[in-house]
Amino acid sequence: MTQDNTIYRALALGQSIWCDFLSRDLLRSGKLDKMIEDGVRGVTTNPSIFENAIGKTSDYDGDILSMVRQGKKREEIYTSLTVADVREAADRFFPIYSGSGGRDGFVSLEVSPLLAHDAEGTVSEAETLARLTGKKNVMIKIPATPEGMKAIRRCIALGINVNATLIFSGEQYRQVAEAFISGLEDRVSDGNPISGIASVASLFVSRVDTAVDKLLPSGNSGAALAGKIAVDNARAAYMDFESLFSSPRWTVLAEKGAQVQRPLWASTGTKNPDYSPTLYVDSLIGPHTVNTIPPATLEAFLAAGTVGMTVASDREGMKRRLDELEALGISLDEVTGKLLKEGLDAFEKAYILLLDCIEKKGQSLAG
Repeated sequence: MTQDNTIYRALALGQSIWCDFLSRDLLRSGKLDKMIEDGVRGVTTNPSIFENAIGKTSDYDGDILSMVRQGKKREEIYTSLTVADVREAADRFFPIYSGSGGRDGFVSLEVSPLLAHDAEGTVSEAETLARLTGKKNVMIKIPATPEGMKAIRRCIALGINVNATLIFSGEQYRQVAEAFISGLEDRVSDGNPISGIASVASLFVSRVDTAVDKLLPSGNSGAALAGKIAVDNARAAYMDFESLFSSPRWTVLAEKGAQVQRPLWASTGTKNPDYSPTLYVDSLIGPHTVNTIPPATLEAFLAAGTVGMTVASDREGMKRRLDELEALGISLDEVTGKLLKEGLDAFEKAYILLLDCIEKKGQSLAG
């Protein structure tokens, strides 16, 4: 085992690298164990990831057939399969969770995308998933919609670890941090301890450039901003993180044992082949951060990533470029609002596709 690679060097600067993928093959083939040896400290999942893992392989067919014969519905089968994988992964990461004092080593499992605009339904499902996984180092993923914010606050108050997901804008990020802090305050008011509750705020990165680059005018003014706005948007959120989690209000909670809600950079695989494959990893390294990386990008980062304290770099340039974008008549708020809707739609589509696939597989396997 080498501890002199890019993942461990990022860790020395305060960033945990997680893997944005999970499947039974990853768990059973030894690939996940190798990642953990290389320094990976957690895993994130979402409906699209499970649609690939379950829908497009035969690895789960035996379990699907068994549950069909037991008369289980497709939603029950989906939950059973995903919870089983998350529990197994959580066991692999438990030594990291334990060794980090409960600050790392997490596996994330998302609530049904059909609940994105239902706060009560989200809280109920989060409680169910937390109970079914039964592991201290599991985070429940909740999308950062207006109703999701209410659910995040309530779940934190209940002591459930939360991964707030599908954050695209600075405004969303600030609302998520507010929901987390308020949830801890609610918990204190109820006389409950707040140490040991973990949360991350997952801000999606690469999709911002994919959307903005298409809107930029040709010529020098557009070229100067191409491939820059996604990192600037994330760095601006990190500035908000520094401010929010050093405030007097936060200090009161920290003195009671609260740990910060770490910014997590998601969607960090590069979509544009003209950009470095490690652009969204190299550019966002720093204290109290997580980067969840798809396997291909993780390999690229291990092979040729550049590690430095970059998350707070070039703040003057960041502000200038964000101002220039607005001056060009491109509203980042409109772009990120559209990305949130597209993200919600994509996860809902993947979820329904997978449920349909489970149903068809079950019928076919049962003969």
